[in-house]
Amino acid sequence: MHRRTSKDTPRRLSIRTAVSAALATVTLAATATAATAQGADRSPSPAPHGPSTQQVEYFTEPGGHPRHTTVPASPPLSPAEKTAIAGDGDVTSIVQNGPVGTKLDVVFVGDGYTAAQQEDFHADVRAKWAKMSAVEPYASYAGLFNVWAVDAVSHESGVSGDPTQDVVRDTALDSAFFCDGTERLLCVDTGKVESYAAKAPAADLVVVLGNSTKYGGAGYNDVSSQVGYDGIATASSDNDRSDQIAVHETGHSLGKLADEYAYGESGTYSGPEPAEANLTTLSADQMTAQRQKWYRWIGQESPDGGAVGAFEGGGYYEYGLNRPTDNSIMRTLGREFNLPGREAMIAGFYRWASVLSSPVPTDRAVPRTARLRVGAPASAQLKWYVDGRERKAARGRSTVVVRALGVPHDGRTHTVTARATDRTAAVRDPALRKQLSGKLSWRVAR
Repeated sequence: MHRRTSKDTPRRLSIRTAVSAALATVTLAATATAATAQGADRSPSPAPHGPSTQQVEYFTEPGGHPRHTTVPASPPLSPAEKTAIAGDGDVTSIVQNGPVGTKLDVVFVGDGYTAAQQEDFHADVRAKWAKMSAVEPYASYAGLFNVWAVDAVSHESGVSGDPTQDVVRDTALDSAFFCDGTERLLCVDTGKVESYAAKAPAADLVVVLGNSTKYGGAGYNDVSSQVGYDGIATASSDNDRSDQIAVHETGHSLGKLADEYAYGESGTYSGPEPAEANLTTLSADQMTAQRQKWYRWIGQESPDGGAVGAFEGGGYYEYGLNRPTDNSIMRTLGREFNLPGREAMIAGFYRWASVLSSPVPTDRAVPRTARLRVGAPASAQLKWYVDGRERKAARGRSTVVVRALGVPHDGRTHTVTARATDRTAAVRDPALRKQLSGKLSWRVAR
């Protein structure tokens, strides 16, 4: 897709860079060895919190189970880096479905795109979002999202580590494969990513696209809470399977879902009941009897295959924890979200987005001739009211003319209200269903 230039020629590591990389690899390898030596009957130790390390999730092969590791944390930005970023970062609206604050705003930041390749980056964002938003429940809720592209101009095209470990390219976000010595692990400077993402009008979900055809990516799910979003996902721009990495990572950041895979020889879980919606210590019968976790879905056919039940293995343990289905996208890339997972994702969407939005401001009076337009998911029921009384003839309409609603022309102030309730069958939790309603009101000028 990209118009490659002479700058695509990789430059080789300098001796100093090569030595530094080698030392870092040795240090990380020693850390990994020590962690392994702690015993195969334990889950991966969480990354220490603080400035020295970050925990990341990566994917060794298409269709495979993810893994976790820790990598050195990105250093603070230098004054020169801050100055460079301040002068960069043009923002382009890719998808606009409503006002910021009523939608879930997805921000894509590109790396390895030169000044001449920014339109290529925008095209890649459109293509990647099209694939991500084709996955359920994104597909049913596409109207809840705004998508932004933030330009990060790189001196060279492509990313480091592509195709081989000795390739280094000068890019805006320092994207690099072979991070931690792992070929498919695509790391970035998270401080730079956060600075670029902050240029968008809002950032609820952040994805970095590395200009590459190489399969790979990463999930940073422990970035600073001060940035206002839950994590950063990285993915290759032109690999036709890398979008699955981004979707899986949003299962963590938006759905608050746990990984449903286990590491080999990882032992038996003996801790408390997990907080995540897709892991439990209970059997299917126990969930039903105690009305816990995904009991409402047990026995239902799930889109990822088979019926919902209690399948042993998950949360990095082979035993002691159960997952809802045999093989969802939280276990293996290329799969669907299972039914409990879809419900959790919808809950995540609505943490950031409103069921009802409109381009017509509600903070000023509208004339009787005004045309009111609202947006809501296809599964939502729309109703219109004048002074609290429903106008049933307008039920289900997304656009109405105030006068046609029968607003009296009597010189008094009247109120038109739109109400929406998402009636999706993908949500069974009554507490969540109560949150799937919203309303907007306009004062009609005298």
